Amino acid sequence: MILVFGKTGQLARELARLDPKATFLGREEADFSDPGTCVTAINEIAPEAVIIAAAYTAVDRAEEDEALARTVNATTPGAIAKACAAKGIPLVHVSTDYVFDGSGDRPWRPDDPTGPLGAYGRTKLEGEKAVRAAQGPHAILRTSWVVSAHGGNFVKTMLRLGRERDRLTIVADQVGGPTPAADLARACLAAAKGLSDPAASGTYHVAGHPDVSWADFAREIFAQAGIDCEVADIPSSDYPTPAARPANSRLDCTRTETVFGLARPDWRQGLAAILKELDAA
Repeated sequence: MILVFGKTGQLARELARLDPKATFLGREEADFSDPGTCVTAINEIAPEAVIIAAAYTAVDRAEEDEALARTVNATTPGAIAKACAAKGIPLVHVSTDYVFDGSGDRPWRPDDPTGPLGAYGRTKLEGEKAVRAAQGPHAILRTSWVVSAHGGNFVKTMLRLGRERDRLTIVADQVGGPTPAADLARACLAAAKGLSDPAASGTYHVAGHPDVSWADFAREIFAQAGIDCEVADIPSSDYPTPAARPANSRLDCTRTETVFGLARPDWRQGLAAILKELDAA
């Protein structure tokens, strides 16, 4: 049985679809601001594998609330990793493209130097280091631009704004791979299974293809949804945010395909499935 930390987020909900027999713990059962509750859960449940699908993801808010972001993104995952390592339990931990500085235009490889631009990226990087330091069987899955029919995300925001307005200005100088949460969930489960081989432990990238700008992503959303809304390209400098965003979020996913047999998913197909689910809701 797999233990998943997280219950209502995009990833957790997709994991529940793929593995309904897994145990899912929300904030009420395992509060990530209190590492002890998570360690207790592992010791009591004694799962076959653990997936961390919970995180502090409010990128801008983290600039003013870095202490809490650090607890949720680094201290608690580190405590979970130690508890798992002590029992030899495979751990899958989800991280982010924000651990990189976004320079250049080459896809980031898992072993490339990191250089987060803000508090969110810093705390997620600290979480990665804590998971590695525990020295148990683990897979760190960095991902980008996660979307689904659940929660708040770029697809749902664009659908709402596109129906309200005739024209939107969207950042065009940030490029990455949109990742349907369903595909990320499949990767998490594949990694949890693949960690039966100790040599599989390490850092991996999971992102949809082809790489695209936010502006072109919005255009595809409107095209598939049949929404008549013009998209005008703007630079990031025209849309200032408290936390800097990496301009280059391209992720090299070669290692993921080689080790776990998972090719990069086509996010356009994932988008079609998301729109179909939203239409049926």
